[in-house]
Amino acid sequence: MSAFGLASLGAAAVVVAAAALVRGRFFAIFSFVWLAMHGAVASAIAPHLGALFPVFAYLHATVYVHFLALAWARMRPVGYRLVVSLPAMFFAGGTMLSLPWVVAMAWGAPASGLIVPYAIAALGLAQSVRTREEDVDVELDGEAIEGLRRHARGEPRDDRPLRLVQITDPHLGPFMSVRRLRGICERAVARDPDLVLLTGDFVTMESHHGAAELAEALAPLGALAGRTFACLGNHDHEAPETVRHALATARVRLLIDDEARVETAAGAVQIVGLDYRRRGRAEHIAEVTARHPRVAGALRLVLLHDPGAFRHLPEGDADLVLSGHTHGGQLGLLSVGSPHTIVSAVAKMPDHGLWARGRDRLYVHRGTGVYGFPIRVGVPAEESLLRVHGVGAAARRAMG
Repeated sequence: MSAFGLASLGAAAVVVAAAALVRGRFFAIFSFVWLAMHGAVASAIAPHLGALFPVFAYLHATVYVHFLALAWARMRPVGYRLVVSLPAMFFAGGTMLSLPWVVAMAWGAPASGLIVPYAIAALGLAQSVRTREEDVDVELDGEAIEGLRRHARGEPRDDRPLRLVQITDPHLGPFMSVRRLRGICERAVARDPDLVLLTGDFVTMESHHGAAELAEALAPLGALAGRTFACLGNHDHEAPETVRHALATARVRLLIDDEARVETAAGAVQIVGLDYRRRGRAEHIAEVTARHPRVAGALRLVLLHDPGAFRHLPEGDADLVLSGHTHGGQLGLLSVGSPHTIVSAVAKMPDHGLWARGRDRLYVHRGTGVYGFPIRVGVPAEESLLRVHGVGAAARRAMG
């Protein structure tokens, strides 16, 4: 084994030991698997770099420093994020994307081709630190659709739509600073929507104990008190009190298997917020929806973090469901005009955009943050204003 490989192995051992002692078994196993793969690929690349090796070694070291710091996870200052966190995530993502080419090199492919995965990772880093503002039209008075299918967006209309801003998966942490999330909330307020709906996953390991920071980031939403509602995502169950405190401080009403009724300029709206469940989802959804039946004459919105659970919602029990969770697929081809993502390739669940089943509509927001795989690739983060048309027709249909 090369000196580079031995150094990588030693650094990984230190990280895994610290993870096991401080954070526990799960994070230690995760660190071991990720760093073992990362170290093996990086060790195969290192001999081919020549004059670029010092830069490669620095970036490689940031990955181990980043993982080691996660054993004592907390929100880090901007300098640390610029010097360690962001370079580490770029390099970890690029190295993993390099794996197919490293295998090809064993069959004679030139090492110069390695520039491609790292260039893709650089573009992904840029997509991970920015959000794209969009206006999305959703029609609730369209045709009934057989089965569950991706559905085309609607067109702008002259009617008075229900105007919604959805914020989902901010994942306060290295890519989502307090300042950046606060800006997203400020822009949401500036659009003066009828409702702001937050669909979960507010935290990362770094922000588990960051109730004050999360509250500061969400504070602008207090200007729309009475029009802001939230549900929990899977990662929020890792730090529920942090999330509860921050939402309450920002005057956002948290709906945990609960409902709210709001009068808007577009008509009456009933909002049902479903808690995240990993198991027993069908039974859980059936119980909550039975406990909170439709309100006559009101549009029924359901906040459901995981779009994979949409299939368990009885058909006709929601006019529009808002979800997140997938980060839009996070790795995909949206940037080049294709709807395909890694989620659509490996899982039978909606990954992004508008979906239809019967007359029910599901909107899967691409999210604003990043978690899991270290960067976005080909799937830009999203800041959207949803204009929901046909609200009156949907409400009348529910009555009859």
